[in-house]
Amino acid sequence: MKFPWSTHPYIQTNSGWVYTAFIIDVFSRAIVGWKVSTRMNTDMVLDALEQALHDRGMPKNVIHHSDRGVQYLSIRYTNRLEAANLRASVGTTGDSYDNALAETVNGLYKTEVIEYLKA
Repeated sequence: MKFPWSTHPYIQTNSGWVYTAFIIDVFSRAIVGWKVSTRMNTDMVLDALEQALHDRGMPKNVIHHSDRGVQYLSIRYTNRLEAANLRASVGTTGDSYDNALAETVNGLYKTEVIEYLKA
């Protein structure tokens, strides 16, 4: 069974904040959907989800795990998960161990991409 997880790191730029949403396949550890935006909202995370669904097709027996961000708990997002036959799972508030792979990807993204670009 595959377990995609979603997360959203953010960084401050000269133009303001920039947010990234990832859909990560825990089985392969591949990023299967992503979106960068100046707004952290439901549209941003829906776009990342749609990319993953488009590229991977409609998966079976998949659990979609996320944190308790309002974007992931929105009616539009949870309805889309249901329409795609994805089972929603929401983590514990403030527990980074609950979303360890996503936190690792966030750290790598910030270190390998963002810090590299700043140098």
